[in-house]
Amino acid sequence: MTILPDPAASQALLIGVHDYESLAALPAVGRNLAGLTRAFTDPDLWGLPPTHCVELPQPSSAQDVLDTLSSVAPRATDTLVVYYAGHGLIDPHSDELYLALPGSDQERLYSALPFEWVRRAILDPRIGARHKVVILDCCYSGRALMGGMSGTTQVVDHALIDGTSLMAASAKTRKALSPPGEEFTAFTGELITALTEGIVDGPSLLDMQTLYRHLYITLAAKSRPLPQQGNRNTGGLIALARNRAHPTHRPQPPQPSPKPRTAPKPQPSPKPRTGPTPPAPSPDRTPDARGEEHPQTAAPRQHATPEAARTDGQRYSGRSASVRTRTIAVVSAALLVAGLSTTLALLNGSQRESDGKSKGGVTEATYNAAVGHVLKPGGKKGGTLKFISVADADSWDPQRGYYGFVGNFARYYTRQLVTYDPESKGTELTPDLATTRARISNHGRTYSYTLRKGATWEDGSPVTSKDIKYGIERLWAPDVISGGPSYLQQVLDPDGTYRGPYKDTSPTGLKAIETPNPRTIVFKLPQANGDFEQMLAMMAASPVKRSQDTKAKYGLRPFSSGPYKFRSYSPGRSLELVRNPHWKPLSDPIRKALPEKISVTVTNNPGSVDAALLKGSHHLALSPYKLGPLGRTGMLSDSERNKNLDTPRSGFVRYAGFPQAVKPMGNVHCRRAVVHAADRRNLQTALGGGVMGGDLAPNLLPPGIKGADPTFDPYGVRKNGGKPNVAKARAELKACGRPDGFSTRIAVRNDRPPEVDAAESLQSALAKVGIKAKVEQFDGARSPDIVGAPAEVKRRGYGIVIASWGADFPTGQAFWRPLVDSRLRPPSGSSNLAGVDSPDIDKLLAKAIAEPDPDKAGEAYEQINHKVADNAYYLPFVYDKYVSWRSPRLTDVHVSPAYGGYDYARLGVSGT
Repeated sequence: MTILPDPAASQALLIGVHDYESLAALPAVGRNLAGLTRAFTDPDLWGLPPTHCVELPQPSSAQDVLDTLSSVAPRATDTLVVYYAGHGLIDPHSDELYLALPGSDQERLYSALPFEWVRRAILDPRIGARHKVVILDCCYSGRALMGGMSGTTQVVDHALIDGTSLMAASAKTRKALSPPGEEFTAFTGELITALTEGIVDGPSLLDMQTLYRHLYITLAAKSRPLPQQGNRNTGGLIALARNRAHPTHRPQPPQPSPKPRTAPKPQPSPKPRTGPTPPAPSPDRTPDARGEEHPQTAAPRQHATPEAARTDGQRYSGRSASVRTRTIAVVSAALLVAGLSTTLALLNGSQRESDGKSKGGVTEATYNAAVGHVLKPGGKKGGTLKFISVADADSWDPQRGYYGFVGNFARYYTRQLVTYDPESKGTELTPDLATTRARISNHGRTYSYTLRKGATWEDGSPVTSKDIKYGIERLWAPDVISGGPSYLQQVLDPDGTYRGPYKDTSPTGLKAIETPNPRTIVFKLPQANGDFEQMLAMMAASPVKRSQDTKAKYGLRPFSSGPYKFRSYSPGRSLELVRNPHWKPLSDPIRKALPEKISVTVTNNPGSVDAALLKGSHHLALSPYKLGPLGRTGMLSDSERNKNLDTPRSGFVRYAGFPQAVKPMGNVHCRRAVVHAADRRNLQTALGGGVMGGDLAPNLLPPGIKGADPTFDPYGVRKNGGKPNVAKARAELKACGRPDGFSTRIAVRNDRPPEVDAAESLQSALAKVGIKAKVEQFDGARSPDIVGAPAEVKRRGYGIVIASWGADFPTGQAFWRPLVDSRLRPPSGSSNLAGVDSPDIDKLLAKAIAEPDPDKAGEAYEQINHKVADNAYYLPFVYDKYVSWRSPRLTDVHVSPAYGGYDYARLGVSGT
């Protein structure tokens, strides 16, 4: 039973470090302590006596922290709360977490406080507190990160008593966030808001489990790092406040004087409450049109699927509400498939076939008119293009941002040497700042470019080769600039010798980039990589003018090299761009710059997005956002509105992986038995159907990547209409020595209702051939530490893991390496779910990566696809799709396969 701890018998110690001698300052941390103190001591919430809530800002030493903890902790007999916010440092040898102190830095770990020492002090048997809560607001990324901190579950994993709870700001391979310009850090800000304002529809008391669920959903809706939690037995029931939004605690309005009683008037039946619910949070990363949130590893990062900002399913805070809402989501999906079948048939009938190449402009809006075509080309200049989003950028700093929609939008104010050709309607690269594609020499290791004339900054000064070099060099300053992809570091400086532009003040800088004159830039790769230009097309390769670099604050006001510049930005609320008067159209063959202004409204309520689009107050959802129930119902059922719907592929594939270390999945025939027994049609239905879920996937490699072949159907998926082949499944079971079947476990993320439905569908199909599969849901927030950890997968006996994947850039290297490269298998955060360890595949990968010709590289990637299918490492379900709506006022609209959504840089807006 949840009860509020006795404030007279409880203690809280709030530790925060906001200013450092060597690390970047975290000014929000100081405000965190004040905000939490107000919440904990508010008599209407918990009522902790002020003397029982001890703030320890800027502790001078580890001894200072431990002495204070040793003084505070023994006074608690009910509940002890220990909170820390600041930089996190990681010992590169032991992976041990250190809490940074004012004088700490990564080079002198002895100057920081080992978290292990804090853990031991909290669990000291001499401390008589019945309940213990630890809250960490820090990152775990292998190095100190500005605005980022780190979390661990050691307290929970090694707790010696019941009633222990730990809540961390992010998974151990992820970054937390301190958004510039905001009062609090991202995680603690939401915690303070929940404590002080309450949680609608939540229980009377805000216990740790309720707070965790609420923070997870709220942070996911804003596309911010996701928290994780661990509880020891009753730890999740520890409450920290009364729920101010609960009827029993909500302030009541004055009651009117009683009136004489009369017969009551008949009241109309109450209307059922409708409206969208919060989207299912993504456990992987923040939303990305091309990939997921990525930890910095030697491999391309595992990233958050577009579902992070879409409604895969809905859930409320609180256990009972979660169960109720998931049931509603499943029923609603069934109703959408059945009740709107006529509408969907109409849509499918009007869908234009697309081979990925434009058939010319389309002037009349119809369903999927912007897929493979340009809708309403030739728009005029003027008007304000209005975006709305459930997610702010992870950062508008081009070197920090990683979300796919940010890279798409950033082209309004950043340029790159090369970019994707808007005329090809595919993923072909074309020059942007450069006059031509790269001149490649030295066996694929040297790339040379000449810059266009007339490219200028917003102050009228020319964009130079040194500006491009400096922008790229900023990627080597993770202690100041956190986030962003690591591909360029891996390719240009694989040994990690460069220290970044803030520490290396030599005139040479990064030796792999040479700038012999203002209009020439040369890249010298230690090893050939045929996708190097793809990496240069990412916004991480944007130029930055050194004199305008505000370092960690650059994302608040980037200096523009594109057609628009920042006019105003309120993090988490709004952004407005206006024309850059010094931009020259003749120097930019890519951007049309049709709108006069561009605005972005950010809301944490997904229903507001649907409502704004339906009302017409906004033109487009910024992040790759799936329409919610309100939007789908309002638009699919309206013959006029559904003309403005598109259902493009997201670039992701949904699938199951078969960990070979878990018996009997090490036997290829057992894996093939599962592949043949799966009912793909039912799996597709569980994931949303053909319109809203995706197309049946006959093989793992999705269309749009060189080497993909949609006709390659080794298991007869399309031939059989997605139905299982029971006879072949039984034959494979016999070949693997299990003629009567076997038992296994299916692992699925608990925050993805459609994936849970897919797991149950697969379970049902396998049972028909004697394979007994138990579906086990796990905490989606801990995916890297559970299904991404081979040892943990083996320990739990997960023989089948449900997942999704998409490439950061549209090539086989970005898609295949994380899934099948045996050399990229970290102990946690691994995407090689099947444990693929094939010398033949590794050789093909190495050959394809070094090949400068995309077509020849594609041939190798096609061979990898065949080997993966033949060995049945993975079971592909669908090539993911999503339902998107565009305003009828938009012109020059087309879906770009390169960005997983509409090409923002070409859009115009007409009318008033």
